[in-house]
Order: sequence, then structure tokens, then C-alpha cells
Amino acid sequence: MLLCPSMLPSQQLMLLIANGSVALCTTGIRRRRTCPGSEMGGFTRILHSGSPDNLMDEIPTFVVDPLPEDQWAFVQWLEKAKIEEEYILMAEPDHIFINPLPNLARGGYPAGFPFFYMKPAQHEKIVRKFFPKENGPVTNVDPIGNSPVIIKKDLLEKIAPTWMNISLRMKDDPETDKTFGWVLEMYAYAVASALHGVQHILQKDFMLQPPWDLETGKRFILHYTYGCDYNIKGELTYGKIGEWRFDKRSYLRGPPPKNLSLPPPGVPESVVTLVKMVNEATANIPRWDV
Repeated sequence: MLLCPSMLPSQQLMLLIANGSVALCTTGIRRRRTCPGSEMGGFTRILHSGSPDNLMDEIPTFVVDPLPEDQWAFVQWLEKAKIEEEYILMAEPDHIFINPLPNLARGGYPAGFPFFYMKPAQHEKIVRKFFPKENGPVTNVDPIGNSPVIIKKDLLEKIAPTWMNISLRMKDDPETDKTFGWVLEMYAYAVASALHGVQHILQKDFMLQPPWDLETGKRFILHYTYGCDYNIKGELTYGKIGEWRFDKRSYLRGPPPKNLSLPPPGVPESVVTLVKMVNEATANIPRWDV
């Protein structure tokens, strides 16, 4: 994970990091945080391997004890680290910062990104196992995950232990585990927040996700989670490997090379921007090819 100081009056950015993606992400942060309009400061990685790795010199890192649950890493960091910042931005290694990021939170109302596939009301039967009726309507559970989220430190300190415990309970429940799958921890964060009476400002311009979002516009974070596959005519071939492609899963065994080829004419601006920014980062990171 990554942490970043300075957001009204200061924000710390936390990010789950893996291999080369940390370098791409931190390059974008370093450049955007100094731009006019940015309220971002420094940043720190939370590394839950239990021991230092080869990226310690690349990014400020806080090493925590390893456990499968990411939330345990947050709990340890919040308990053990000296955190002077008032606000925390939780982000991920496949986030590229494309515009200066202001503080989108408003006091006791954190800012979060509404994911189209997060549908608490559609899964009310399961959600009610962890968010009983006496806690309010299921619509109090926001359609978000923990990232990207901007939240006051004292709120996260309250939510994090509950988030961890809800995650464990969800994982131990076969129906919940099967239904939620890889979004289980996202639901756990949303439920934990609701249990503490915390509702998020749903900020659609927080992030874009190529290839579905076609233009970067004034959004702040580019999330390269989906594969981008196109034919030579610039037509999307999602679900089928294209004649041109960019997919982070192609680089599970090592970071992308320098000078990736740009997509063919007709491909959306968001995808072109993604590749250009990856190339910009790899060109400016020392010893990238070593």
C-alpha cells in the first residue's frame, strides 16, 4: 500500500504495491503532487510481507507483519506509525495520477468512487448477515471499496478494525465468500463504514477505467485494471486478444519494457494516455531495464 502526506491540512496516500507497478504509480504521484491545485504531499507504502524488499529505496515504506487480510496491515500502520496528517488517501498500484488531486472529502464525509458492480441492495440477504436491520436501510452501505477513498485519519482508525473483522467473518461464510469473491474486501469496507455511520461522497470524477471510459477529461486517477485489446482498425476486441493490447496481466513476471508501442488510430484517448504515461514513467526511472 502507499501513503501520501498533505491534504487539507494534510493527506497521506496508502497503496497496495507489487513489483514494477509501484514505480509507475509513484512517478505519477511525484509529478502531479507539485502541480497547482494539488493538495497531495508525500507518500508511503505499506508492505505486508514482514520483511524489506528490493523497492525500499524507491518509495518510503512501512513494513507490517504478514497476514492474508490487507486490513490487518492498515490496523498495524495506524497503531504503530507516527502519522501527522489529518486525511488519508487509500489508492492502489494500478492507479496513475493524471491531474492534480484536491481533497474531495468534507470533514466527516469521506470521498469514494462508486463502482458499477458494487450493489449492496441487490445482495441484501447477504449484506444483512453483517449489517442488521437495526443499523438502518441497506442503502446506507455505499457502492464503493476502500480505494480510492479520501478519509479523515480518526475515522479510518475507527473503521479499520471493524473492516478487518467483517472481512474475516465474510470469508468464513461460504455463501458470502462465493457470492462476493474478489470484491469481498470491498464489501467489507463498505459495510464497516456503514456500521460506524460513515457515508461517503460518491465522486464519479475521482477515477476513470479504460477501455470503458473513453476520455480522461478532468478526472484525477486512471485505473488500468481492465485489459485493452484492439484490432489494427482501432476497434475494441474485449475478451479476445487484440492485434494491439495493453494488459497489466501480461507483466506478472516482470515490469513492462520501455517504449511500449502506441495503439493504432481510432483507439480512445484514455487508452493512448495510459500508454504514454507508462512510457513516460519507464523513461524517467533509473535502471528500469536492469
